[in-house]
Amino acid sequence: MINKIIKIGKISTSRVELVDITKAWIMVALTFTFLFSGVNLADGTLSFSKLESSSFWLLVLISLFTAGIGFLLHELAHKFSAQHYGCAAEFRSFDQMLFFALLLAVGVGFTFIAPGAVMISGMITRKENGIISLAGPIVNYILALLFLGLMFFIPAGAFFFSIGFQINLWLGLFNMIPFMNFDGAKIWHWNIPIWIAMVGFGVFFLFFLGRMI
Repeated sequence: MINKIIKIGKISTSRVELVDITKAWIMVALTFTFLFSGVNLADGTLSFSKLESSSFWLLVLISLFTAGIGFLLHELAHKFSAQHYGCAAEFRSFDQMLFFALLLAVGVGFTFIAPGAVMISGMITRKENGIISLAGPIVNYILALLFLGLMFFIPAGAFFFSIGFQINLWLGLFNMIPFMNFDGAKIWHWNIPIWIAMVGFGVFFLFFLGRMI
């Protein structure tokens, strides 16, 4: 099957990338739905009645918007940054890890999410690689601050916006792990002070400020 390239202005994508992004978006949203609903096998709280409840499906919609948008813009930030430096870049989902993340959330109420990655082809410097890697977590932190602001300006939607705040902080901080193929490893190898600042920002807002909200 030919991976047909689709051009949108200066940005290029493909049918395969669009399918992978959609698939990962849905799986990430479902995973966070189970985490925030508190429904899992380990606690004996998983039942058809809870899965059919309006509150559960409301969380699905909230997760599609908060976690889904956070995931999508994170990956697009990597993609657009890489293309800015003249590289070919497309997202590919890690299907096994998506199912593993969902199974963990359903089974024990905890998860490890590695939905996929933007595959980059081209010659780049260590600094450029660091900046490309930094773009994703930066977007998550910006989204978290936007959701935080909305919590105060639109009190009626505080529950909705608080989930967006927490999820995007978690996504940004989680990706700062300085090992394997995480964004944090590439940022660490490029600029350690920036890595420390990114981790410090996430820790402060998620574990200190977040508890006071």
